[in-house]
Formats: sequence, structure tokens, C-alpha cells
Amino acid sequence: MRPNRFLQLLKTRGPLSAKTIAVELGMTGEGARQQLIKLTEEGLLKATSISNGVGRPMQIYELTEHGNTYFPNNHAELSVELLNAIKDELGEAALEVVLVTREKQAVKRYMEVLKDYQGLENILKAYTAMRSTEGYMAECIKESEHVYTLLENHCPIGAASSACSGFCHSDTRILQQVLGESVQIKQEHTIANGQRVCSYSIIEVQC
Repeated sequence: MRPNRFLQLLKTRGPLSAKTIAVELGMTGEGARQQLIKLTEEGLLKATSISNGVGRPMQIYELTEHGNTYFPNNHAELSVELLNAIKDELGEAALEVVLVTREKQAVKRYMEVLKDYQGLENILKAYTAMRSTEGYMAECIKESEHVYTLLENHCPIGAASSACSGFCHSDTRILQQVLGESVQIKQEHTIANGQRVCSYSIIEVQC
């Protein structure tokens, strides 16, 4: 089933109030609340009361684990089984070979498209678009002249990443190879570690 716009918004923006959701989706507050209650009853969302010290507490909505299943996971169980089989039968070194091979294939695939783009900002926009088509729901935010934040709101290989932390490190290495050595990259958050997004701080080094 394709996730509806409420689930899509909360996946990309994180926990939000009913009022904010109504504004973002261009509907009445009452209409938004009715839909949020329905989705909560279906187990797709959960509501948390937050008090700001004045007046009634505010209800904040976010996706449940069940709600997250409406987004692609690339055959999670099979991925984990295969990774465990490689590790158990062939050892950690064989698993590292698999990761390195995946990196080479990914870099080749990205570079084939990105070779036609010039400038870090344009390259990042194109890379973000490619990652989104792969299910990562990626966004690129320009923080300042030479500083960017790359967000990936979903991890379609989340189960594999949780089973093998090497995938997160591998994705950082892929991004580094794609952007080149003139860029400093730091992975700030990972979905595999229980955080809402995977995020990368990207700084263009000035000579």
C-alpha cells in the first residue's frame, strides 16, 4: 500500500502537531485531527502530549514501527539472512569484500550520471535526486556558501544496516568518493542507531 500524505509528511519532517500538519497539507485543523485520530487508531501513528507550561498540552504525532512499514525495506528479512550467512560461514573478511564490491558498483553508477554536473551544489542536488529514486527520501540543505546538510529520511536497507554497521560506514565512503577529497564529510545521525534520519554534514574545503 502506498503511504498517504500524512505518513509521507511525518516521515520527512518528523513529529509534528495537528496544527502544523493541517497547515502543511492545506486543510482545516478539524479535518487533520480526524484523520490523525483514525491513523492513530489503526496503529500507524502515536500521539505524545507535550506541555509548554501554559494552557493545554500539545499533541505531537509521529510514525509508529507499523507506520514505517508502509515505506520500502528492500526485502529486509532476506538481506539480514544473507548477511548472517556470509558472516557465519565465510567470516568478517568476506563480509567486508561484499561491502567494498557494493561501494565500487554504487560509485560507478552515481559517477556515470554525475559526470555531467559541475560545482558541489549541482552535484549534490543530482545525487540527492538519485538517492530519492532509490527510496532514501533524500534532501539537501544549503547551510551557507560552502556548507551543506544531506538528509535521508528513510533507509530502504534499514534492516541490513542494523544487522551490519558496515553499511553505514560504507555509505559515507561512497559519498566521499562521489564528492571527492576537496570535501569533508561527517555522518551525524543514522536510522540504524534509532535516530529519525541519516544525516551528513558536508563542507567544501577552500584552498
